[in-house]
Amino acid sequence: MVKEKNLVGLSRDYIIHPGETLAEVLEDREMSQRELAVRTGMTEKHISTVIHGQKGISAAFARKLEYALGIETSFWMNLQANYDRELLEFEEVNNITEAELSVLKNLKEVIEVWTSFGWLDEETNPAAMVLDFRMIFGISNLLDTPKISYAAAYRVQNKNVDPYVLFAWQRMCELLTKNIEIADEVDTEKLREMIPDIKQVMFMRANQIQKKLTAIFSECGIAFRIVPNFTGAPVQGFIKKTEDGALILCMTLRQKFADIFWFTLFHEIAHVLNGDTKHEFIDFDSVSGEVESKADSMAGEFLIDSKEYKSFVAAEGYKRSSEIERFASTQNVKDYIVQGRLMKEKIIPWKARPRYEWA
Repeated sequence: MVKEKNLVGLSRDYIIHPGETLAEVLEDREMSQRELAVRTGMTEKHISTVIHGQKGISAAFARKLEYALGIETSFWMNLQANYDRELLEFEEVNNITEAELSVLKNLKEVIEVWTSFGWLDEETNPAAMVLDFRMIFGISNLLDTPKISYAAAYRVQNKNVDPYVLFAWQRMCELLTKNIEIADEVDTEKLREMIPDIKQVMFMRANQIQKKLTAIFSECGIAFRIVPNFTGAPVQGFIKKTEDGALILCMTLRQKFADIFWFTLFHEIAHVLNGDTKHEFIDFDSVSGEVESKADSMAGEFLIDSKEYKSFVAAEGYKRSSEIERFASTQNVKDYIVQGRLMKEKIIPWKARPRYEWA
């Protein structure tokens, strides 16, 4: 157990029982406990136990005090409620285990980013930080986090996943998309129709891309956001259906290469169009399978027509930068999209290419 004090700045000595206030009122009025007992219809023993902090002030007794002393019922009830809350907080802080405190070590990156968001106070001590994370996570003990389904479901698939970091990352996605205004229902047909518009966004300035994509996805009933990534949550994307039927779609910029960003974006779009999101879907970097292969294939086709690409490669157009640029223009994509595809397939050697830095 952690020691008392030095945790949230609250000492047990400073938690005032409402009985102390009652004693002060009686002293000011020069009223004895016996007289108050008569006026309230309670026993002297009851009055004494309240004054000495051995018993609380019930709603019924608070009402009797209003009759006897002319001080409103709500005053006494508020005193009791505040006392109960402060006592609960004190006991809660002093019952935090070392094991739960140690979870904060896993969340160092999260704490840094969330502090920059204003969600956490960097001056907060460890015990108070645990309480803050409990509130944000929606859980009464951080040690139970791995038991929650959407943290536990993917633990086996990827050994590099930290369930605490993954859970924090998902909560961040939910909170950052919470206030995005979107259409009432998810419209996958409209999303499919908007593919050319989404491709056109890659020609915009980097600092305008997220805003434009957010607007496009909003029209389709999808709350879109590019979010920071954390070590321990090797995630490309996260798709979740909300309680009101809308979708959250979040992405990271783990490698920051522009071509990978756009391929990943269309990969996530493919998951939406393929109906891979019954409730929530976490797209890890290293997870493969039929669902992922299908999404990869669709994403590649959205960006570059496969038949035209094969013809381009067969004609060895990739040997000239001008031909790469020309072919890219026929596909309505930037040349780095074509270069990225060629590099991945080892047709041309790896070389420097654009990166995004705005998430």
